[in-house]
This record gives sequence, C-alpha cells and structure tokens, in this order.
Amino acid sequence: MVSMKFSTSGIRVMRDFPSDAEVVSHKWLVRAGFIVQTASGIYSFAPLFYRVYRKICRIVEAEIDREGGCQVQLPLLQPAELWEESGRWALYEAAGVMFQLTDRKDGRYGLCPTAEEVVTHMAMQLINSPKQLPVNFYQQHTKFRDELRPRFGMVRCREFTMMDAYSFDIDEAGLDLSYKAMARAYHKIFQRCSLDYVVVQADSGAIGGSDSEEFMAACEIGEDMLLIAGDYAANVERAVSQIEDPAPEAPKPLEVVETPGADSIAKLAAFLEIPEARTLKTLIYTATFEEWEAAVAVLIRGDKDVNGVKLLNHLGALTVKLADAESVQAAAGCAAGYVGPTSLAAGVRVLADESLRALTNFAAGCGEAGKHAINVNHGRDFPTPEFIDLRLAEAGELAPNGQPLEAFRGVEVGHIFKLGDKYSIALGAGVNDSEGTFRNFQMGCYGIGSTRIASAVVEQHHDEHGMIWPTAIAPFHVHLTPMKYQDEAVQAAVAQVVADLEARGLEVLLDDRNASAGVKFGDADAIGVPYRITFGRGLAEGKVELKRRRDGDTQDVALEDVAETLAAAVKADLEATGNLPPLFG
Repeated sequence: MVSMKFSTSGIRVMRDFPSDAEVVSHKWLVRAGFIVQTASGIYSFAPLFYRVYRKICRIVEAEIDREGGCQVQLPLLQPAELWEESGRWALYEAAGVMFQLTDRKDGRYGLCPTAEEVVTHMAMQLINSPKQLPVNFYQQHTKFRDELRPRFGMVRCREFTMMDAYSFDIDEAGLDLSYKAMARAYHKIFQRCSLDYVVVQADSGAIGGSDSEEFMAACEIGEDMLLIAGDYAANVERAVSQIEDPAPEAPKPLEVVETPGADSIAKLAAFLEIPEARTLKTLIYTATFEEWEAAVAVLIRGDKDVNGVKLLNHLGALTVKLADAESVQAAAGCAAGYVGPTSLAAGVRVLADESLRALTNFAAGCGEAGKHAINVNHGRDFPTPEFIDLRLAEAGELAPNGQPLEAFRGVEVGHIFKLGDKYSIALGAGVNDSEGTFRNFQMGCYGIGSTRIASAVVEQHHDEHGMIWPTAIAPFHVHLTPMKYQDEAVQAAVAQVVADLEARGLEVLLDDRNASAGVKFGDADAIGVPYRITFGRGLAEGKVELKRRRDGDTQDVALEDVAETLAAAVKADLEATGNLPPLFG
C-alpha cells in the first residue's frame, strides 16, 4: 500500500495554535499541518488532509453508487441565463451569496454555490424517455459561496467541496423511493465516518422544495440550533411547538393609558401588572421582491420572537429585514417601540402569529410615545389579521408529540430535499409518459459537505494532545516512531516492519527525523493516526511498542508479530464502523 516519510512529505507540526482559530477542529488542523489558510475562508489541503479528504470522498462514492448514483462533473462557471429561468439569479444576487462575474463580451456568469439549474439542463439533453428513469446524477466538486463571515476553518468556507446529487423521476412515488434511497446512503456514510449525528426536519432555504431533512453532527460549536423531543427533531428554523395560552377573558373596553418609562416588554408588563404573554409586539419588516419592496407588519406575543425564516418563506420574498426608522414611520406613523396594530397605515399587510388567535385583552403600542393601548382585541379594534405560524420555537416548549423540547448544537454535514417540479417546470424539462402526455421531472436534491465532515469528525474525536482519527478516514493506519533511526540495525528493523505492514494493505507514516522522543510522540499525538509503533529499548529483545491513539492502550509485541497484530486491530476497527475494504474482505 502507501508509505510516507515524515521528512519528505511537507508535514510540519507547529508548537502553538493559530491566533485566529476559534474551535478545536480549526486549531488542530492548522497546528498539525493538515490545512493552510490562503485567504479568509480559502484553504490549501496539505498531504495529510488530502488523504483524509479522499477517503471521505471514496466512502461517499461507494454508498451513493450502491444506491444507483451515476457520477458526473458539472461546470463551476454557470451562465446567468439558466439561473434567471429558475428565478434564482435575483435571489442569490440579493442575498450576496453567489460570486458573480462578467466575461470580456459582457456575458454574465456565476461560480456555482449549487447546481440544480445546470444538472436539469443536462438531463433535458440526455433523457428523452421514461424508460431512462429513475436516474441520479451526482458529483463531488468545488462550490463557492461568498460567506459574509467565513469561520471555524473548514466548517464555513468560501470555497469547499460538496457531494451534490440530483434525482429525476417520472412521478412523486418514484421521487419518494429515490429520496429514501439517498437517506439510506447518508446513514451508512456517516456511520462509516464514525460521526455521532441526528436527522432533523429542516428548512429548504433558497433551494426550495417540500420535504427537507438535515443530517447534523452533534458539536458544541455548531452554528445550527436543534430542538429535539423523543422522536421529534427539527432545526430551529423549521421547528414548531405548542405553548400555553393565557387564561381566557371576555373582551373589555379598549383604553389608552400612560405608561411612563415602559420602553420594553418586561417594563410594560411590570407597570401594568400583567404577564408578558398578555402583551403584543408589532414589528415592521421590509420585504424585498424581484421588482418592488413592501412593508409588512408582524404581530406576535410579547414573550415570544419571530422566526425570520418562516416569515421569508411565507412571503416568498428575496429578503426580509427589520425596517429602518423612516420605513417604520411611514408604515405606522410613529417611531419603532411604539408601533401597535391600531396605528398602522392603510395598505400595510398584517400577519399575526397563531399564538395570538385566541388571545383577548392584550396590551400593545398605540402609536404614541409614553402610552399603550390595553384590552386590545383583533376583529374589533383592528381588522382580523392573517394568522400563520411565525414563532421561533424554544427549548422547554412542547413538541407536536407532547414532549418538552431540548436544545442542542449541531453542524450540518448533509441535507436532502424533495424539489418536486420546481426546476423542471421553470426550465421545461421532462418526458412524455407512456400515454404521450408530457410530464415534468420530479426531482430530488442531496448534498454532503465532504470537507466539512473532516472538521466535524475532529470536533467529536480529539483530546488535549491532538486529533484522534477514526481508522476508516485516518491519513494513515499506523505511525512509526523509531528512536535513533540513524542506527543501521534500527533502519533494518523498520524496513522489515514496513514491508510486512504494506504486504497486509496497511498505510504507514514513518517518522524518519533525527528528533527527540518527546517531539516525535507529541507530533504523533497531534496528527492523530490510530496506531503508533515505537522502536525503542525493547528492540534489543526483538520487541516494539504498539499504542492505540484513542485510549492510550499499549502492548509490547514481537517484531515478527506486529504486522499481523496491527492488521487484526485495523480490520476490527473497520468492521465495527461498517467499513470493509477489499484488502480486508
């Protein structure tokens, strides 16, 4: 198999962590010489990381192939016209996510953040009969996203590698089968990579579609908040919950009262001696559409917060943000903080969270500083608004299954969507069925962060000394640390062990430097190869020390037996995580 010498591989283990690293994976991947930052959010893969990355890619390819995937390569540079046909050029332009450029002939292009349009265009050219369906095209290729704040090393980059797959079916039943097949592949991939993960309901975001699930690696540094209760799990952007309504009251007469100093919900509730659940917040948002902007008023209970993703999805806007002072004044006739449902200008669209549907006699702004309206009731004091779920679910509330929600942090490592015919209709893609009727493709979309997996693994597998790579994706199976390597007898013993290891299909990193035992052992722990063989004092008796990185277990093994012993240990590791390469099969 493969051996690499430390001295000629460009490996450099630094003594200190990078000053700008915030999380464990970023710290160790840089310090141990796996990645090198080229610019903000852009990294070069050094030899050690490239080996990890390729092993992850091979696992992904094996499992997607097993479920019928067909590997392709799609262009990184994609014409604006395709994205305009789907309606996403303006969406990504407004969000500032896509790197957009023009060529010397003023042609407009984007560096792909995802590839729904171009793969649909390819399917149109290749598929002309339902007999060719189902088909699943996938690739592992570079993606670009103009992240506002690249962070956490390989977790959130501007340039990264992603496996993106796209299934094409003739009907929804076929799409459901393709979706389930990819879900099976995902479970096997993450199990083989030794990731602790959970599957949660998710928002489809700019990609669109119906059913959407995220595969989240449990990590303290996770940017996503997950809410979980028994068999219910959802990203906070998608989560729904049940909350207790205040005790019902018969409507009382509306009053406007002086409320000096009550410039927050907490102060208002205390001044009026009512629970915060009987107050109402009126927030003015500016929704941006492709050709216009509009003010939208959102009503929500004072003790709860608006879920911006739910609001954006309901409106179908390009972006939604809290309105500036001038826009608030125009929509409500007052400054922010005093807006109420009774003071809104005519024509302002009003949405209300479902939690307000049964609420009576609430306190709200009335459009005047230092005053509030009490005993406000919708349908009497202002027109009945459009009720929808706009609330941000919270830990402690009840999930739809009646169990209390708990909050966890996670890093998204995979996402699967049912796109339906969103893109096939937009691009006119489909085939005639057996009766001659044109049917738009039913599509699915599936993504895995191939490079992000490596960071998530380090977050879950490390200690104070360095990384602890699972055997299936480790850069090497074993790290040889011979003492006094310049000694001819030591070199001869090492050469024999290397030959024996390679004959059994094991991958070897040999530390051939003239360095102290402390330096070699420290560097080995930082790099995190699963096993270490030390050629030390015991060599005079024909023995070496075999150490397992994950738990520090050591044993003295006869020189002639160490390759067989190690091969058995590696095979057991691989079998335990569902990995069985041909050389061990």
